[in-house]
Amino acid sequence: MFDPSLALAGLLVGFLVGLTGMGGGALLTPLLVLVFKVNPLTAISSDLLTSLVMKPVGAAVHARRRTVHWRLTGWLVLGAVPAGFAGAVVIGMIGKGVGVEDRLKVFIGIALVASVLTTLFRQVMDRRGSRNAVDADAPVDVRPLRTVLIGVVGGLAVGMTSVGAGSLIIAMLLLAYPQLHPSRLVGTDIVQAIPLVAAATVGHLFFGDVQFGLAAALLVGALPGVWFGARLSSGGTGRLIKPVVTAVLLASALALLGVPGPWVLVATAIALVVTVALLPRRRPVVAEPERVPEPVGARD
Repeated sequence: MFDPSLALAGLLVGFLVGLTGMGGGALLTPLLVLVFKVNPLTAISSDLLTSLVMKPVGAAVHARRRTVHWRLTGWLVLGAVPAGFAGAVVIGMIGKGVGVEDRLKVFIGIALVASVLTTLFRQVMDRRGSRNAVDADAPVDVRPLRTVLIGVVGGLAVGMTSVGAGSLIIAMLLLAYPQLHPSRLVGTDIVQAIPLVAAATVGHLFFGDVQFGLAAALLVGALPGVWFGARLSSGGTGRLIKPVVTAVLLASALALLGVPGPWVLVATAIALVVTVALLPRRRPVVAEPERVPEPVGARD
């Protein structure tokens, strides 16, 4: 039976993904586990299927704008695809054991903490402003081994927790390729995430617990949500909402890790303050002085 509350949850997550550019797995999986009380393995498996349908929307935009480094994408996929499938197999085998729900919650919680930390790291880099001065068309010296290893680490995280395609991988790329322009960084990450999430989804179809009805209900809201959020993203609203989303992610992670409620509130408040403080400063727009016409004959 169709559950409107799941569609509403998909709408909210899709909207936030489109508005802020944050990964859907970091938002949807804890929501399903903590609010809807979905089994962690089912939440991971169904979230990956939902993300697989949403990813091409953003990828098509970046491909059209030519903000994808295709050679870098190829090496990432080489490591991420088999690792994503392997991660799904491992977590599927663990998740079918007796009394392992708490263990899966810990895995998801650790991945969310890593996601929050990488989000803060990206904000520090953006605040420094050094990356914004990089030429978008500047050549990038691709290191195959380093890039494949990034794909392997990110692929395992995505296959095991559904978290990492939009946070862990992009942070590792930022460290490995600081000369990569921000738009190409995001575009490359989004495009490589499609085969990665597809491989992880196939693994969960065989070894996980994908519920198609759950994924379909989420997609009813997620698809229009991500489109509408992306339409509004250019207005700067995502810049103000992202600190709140980051704080909520940390709260979800700590709740999954079994941290007592008062400490969750304290940590969430601190994360919110730090994230707001790290927001990139907007440069003031200085109006050009009005040109006063010279009197006739002034140059004579």
